[in-house]
Amino acid sequence: MADTEGNDQNPAIDQTPEEPSFSPQRLYLKDLSFETPKGTALFLRQWEPKIQQDLSTTSSKLGNDLFEVALRITITVKQEEDVLYLIEAEQGGIFKITGLSDQQLSQVLNTTCPNILFPYAREIIDSTVTKASFPPIMLPPVNFDSLFIAAVNEAKSDKSAMAVQEENPVAH
Repeated sequence: MADTEGNDQNPAIDQTPEEPSFSPQRLYLKDLSFETPKGTALFLRQWEPKIQQDLSTTSSKLGNDLFEVALRITITVKQEEDVLYLIEAEQGGIFKITGLSDQQLSQVLNTTCPNILFPYAREIIDSTVTKASFPPIMLPPVNFDSLFIAAVNEAKSDKSAMAVQEENPVAH
């Protein structure tokens, strides 16, 4: 008879789920570009600018529980068809995120992280624009939660539309 005491070949595996945690590790300016294509000529005329704002986010996994999220904001200021100036800022962040399901992780990467990055990008845009002697641009707050929900709903409707097309192919 073999002695089994003290000879555990079957160590207890910790089956408890990992406690969720979220921690920004580093926030940084990833890219900044400012252009005034018309040069000084734009200072010599009356202008009534039209402002266009584009916003996008990207995320990538860097390693164990580390993710990079980048928020890119592009502001184009035009008068009629002339671009008066264009500024693009990309604010990045490295975040340690553990213990979340894939759905929760997607939501955090697309809502919580951009919410943290946005004030930094807004400040660098405002600071750069005023240093270039233009009136400040006060970017309004962005509701990343509603943008995420809209993107998820759009993806769902696109999938259902694709499923309908596959079930009912159109012959030409």
